[in-house]
Amino acid sequence: MSGTATTAERTALRDGAGTPAGRGAGRTAGRRVAGALASGAVRVFLVLAGLFWLLPTLGLLVSSLLAPDDLNRGGWWQVLTAPARLTTANYQRLLADDAITGSLLNTVAIAVPATLLVLLLGAFAGYAFAWLEFPGRDWLFLLVVGLLVVPVQVALIPVSELFGSVGLFETAAGVVLFHTAFGLPFAVFLLRNFFAEIPRELLEAARLDGAGELRLFLRVVLPLGGPAIASLGIFQFLWVWNDMLVALVFADSAHPPVTVALQQQVRQFGNNIDVLAPGAFLSMVVPLVVFFAFQRQFASGVMAGAVK
Repeated sequence: MSGTATTAERTALRDGAGTPAGRGAGRTAGRRVAGALASGAVRVFLVLAGLFWLLPTLGLLVSSLLAPDDLNRGGWWQVLTAPARLTTANYQRLLADDAITGSLLNTVAIAVPATLLVLLLGAFAGYAFAWLEFPGRDWLFLLVVGLLVVPVQVALIPVSELFGSVGLFETAAGVVLFHTAFGLPFAVFLLRNFFAEIPRELLEAARLDGAGELRLFLRVVLPLGGPAIASLGIFQFLWVWNDMLVALVFADSAHPPVTVALQQQVRQFGNNIDVLAPGAFLSMVVPLVVFFAFQRQFASGVMAGAVK
């Protein structure tokens, strides 16, 4: 027995299993295996969570491609056994409706100006609060930050009376001004904090080269703040495009945006899913295109804000 144990010990020492280095190598290999399994499990979980999150959107898309009679027979999952029931008739009928196509153009006419105005005014104000000295700057910035907590619902009645007195009620300009006013506080807060992180030496060097404040803003600050401005633009555009409350109150009922137009398409009896499903999915396409078009800038802006 002792001879056998001695031989086993010699073998273990020769292979390095009995040494501290050998035990350390074993633990390292175990950590690698555990890390690989953990990362694999995390990836599987994230994929499943993403699929679960996209399931309602997939159901909406499939429902928009089913005829009304097929929708009444069962849910959208019936295409798993009968994919031939898919049809584009709902979209053809929807796009032939002048009210829907006109509402999409009305939404673009509201969302684009409201987004550009917020970006332009927010960038100018953010630069002023970050780098210009003027009396009451800090108190005025605190006032702007305080406006972030004002809910939209509180301003509906007083702003309606104001717009009615100046002739902006039930106009696209009134909707644009309302969205611009409520989007500016967050824009100023975000861009001011981002611009304040720009190195002072860079701005002073530009001033020594003869750059004025406007040229400094256009040539130095705006290019550096591109990721933050792109992220803000995506948020503002999505908020305005998907808004229904403000549009329902202030927009022209004869020329509404797409959210109100879809609400007007609901029949008195029945759920009208053959109109709502393709209309809702069609209204989702533009925000998705905008998001994926600026996805890189959005990620850069988010990561820059996280690092700073």
